[in-house]
Amino acid sequence: MKRKPLRAEPVIDPEILESALRSVQADRVPLLAKCTVCASQCAPNSTEGLCWVCRRLKISAWRDSDQQAAQE
Repeated sequence: MKRKPLRAEPVIDPEILESALRSVQADRVPLLAKCTVCASQCAPNSTEGLCWVCRRLKISAWRDSDQQAAQE
């Protein structure tokens, strides 16, 4: 005997699902932004609009200048 497949009802309300998909897409938009220094893709955690390389170089430069100021 073959069973008839049960028609599954959606577990998540379609409105909630659509809202979640829109929020994820909104989070991805900043990833498409370009670095202000080298025009590559911005780092997701950068608030200055820098890619991960330029952001790392900036942080390293700050550390070097702080160490140099401490020595003087």
